[in-house]
Amino acid sequence: MTETPAKPASPEGGKSAAAALNPSAAITDFGIDTTSMSTREAVGDYFSRLKAGQLGSLPALLGLLVLVIVFASLSDTFLTMNNIANLMAQGAGKAIIAMGIVFVLLLGEIDLSAGTASGVTAAVLAMHYVRNGNLLGGMGNGVFIAFLVVLAVAALLGVILRIWAGVGFAVLAIALVLSGTAANAWIEMLLAISVGGAIGVLTGFLVSKIGMPSFVVTLALFLAWQGVILQFIGEGGTLGISTSDVLFKVANGNLSTVGSWVLFLIAAGGFAAVTLGQHFSRLKRGLVTQPTPMVLFKVGAIGVVAAVATYLLTLNRAPNPNIVISGVPYVVPIVLGLLVLGTYVLNRTQYGRHIYAVGGNREAARRAGINVEKIRASVFVICSAVAAVGAIVYSSKVGSVDPQAGGLNTLLFAVGAAVIGGTSLFGGKGRVVDAVIGGLVLAVVENALGLLKQSAAVVNIVTGLVLLLAATVDALSRRRAAASPR
Repeated sequence: MTETPAKPASPEGGKSAAAALNPSAAITDFGIDTTSMSTREAVGDYFSRLKAGQLGSLPALLGLLVLVIVFASLSDTFLTMNNIANLMAQGAGKAIIAMGIVFVLLLGEIDLSAGTASGVTAAVLAMHYVRNGNLLGGMGNGVFIAFLVVLAVAALLGVILRIWAGVGFAVLAIALVLSGTAANAWIEMLLAISVGGAIGVLTGFLVSKIGMPSFVVTLALFLAWQGVILQFIGEGGTLGISTSDVLFKVANGNLSTVGSWVLFLIAAGGFAAVTLGQHFSRLKRGLVTQPTPMVLFKVGAIGVVAAVATYLLTLNRAPNPNIVISGVPYVVPIVLGLLVLGTYVLNRTQYGRHIYAVGGNREAARRAGINVEKIRASVFVICSAVAAVGAIVYSSKVGSVDPQAGGLNTLLFAVGAAVIGGTSLFGGKGRVVDAVIGGLVLAVVENALGLLKQSAAVVNIVTGLVLLLAATVDALSRRRAAASPR
């Protein structure tokens, strides 16, 4: 008689390192103990786990649905395709920054400097473009030398931490800065991401090697990077990038109709192939998996929704009948690409399992042989590099970079997006998709209240209440989960 395999433990806070090392089955929507459980039993098991406090992204999804219904009833233009496309572009930059912050939150840490760090990368990008690659002329001798020294220090610290990706980012940034290459959108975007990665090394070293609390370190760097942006751009100054066709189209351009359907086939087809392939592979080996009807329903539902969205976005949505605006916005494949990459790293790699392990129980992870110091430093590298991608998107949307880049509510909205989507502030629980869901919630609030001509005060109050509600749900669900029998 074949022994039924035990269900892996979920990589949530409080779990042991050994359990967190294998979160793949536990993070599915309907994890079950045997492959013979019926669909009805699996649904019952899912609702039982909801009662036990394992809510995941459900509150955010329900909240998003309610917000869409309410705002659609209050505004005639909210659900127009032109506004939906604009909403995607408006919220993409902050959602991308939130995707990087998820990695930090999974360890129970915080990066308050992610917003202004992204502003630094945006300033470097814009200065390189405006000065035609001559950063020395834009910064001045002293600032330019100091900039290179910081990058060199970041490379050295990366070697000490043995974070080779961080070393690569810092070295590449130095090479691009010294090369004096003429203005080129692709070079500028690569430079921004490289500088972001180097910034992450500095943050990670102070937190993991020196042992300073991440809150204190990143709060100090939040102020420091804000000063750096002012130094680069000048108080009251603005660096325009809208004249670059490539940089402008990052957040304002659209795929062609053919390109939109190709994206649909790649995204929906890829999701179906991976999901079904993994499901039937697990069935063949007698491992834990969802009931087949449920898997087929999920794949089919996502495929239908994606097809309908693609069709609607390929229609002309321009308010002016003499202008044609159609196609899926470029920000969609950018966000999808980062989502797939981040999800793969967390769910399918040893590194991702180590992140969940450290976030669940740091001491147990250390005793299991995990290099906790390196893991803690590396997530800040990821966070800052991804924040640079967010900077590229939000700078493209407005067409310029000013001293407020990455400041104001950028960071608060990014952290809020991750938490609202279901990532725990206490560590050990969260997914990259949480940032996307939470980002949609905040983008809907900001966009709809703008359409209703509400003041910035009202937007901030509503956003704050939404974030407070999400944090409350997280705290209550954790308390419920802790009180539930194992």
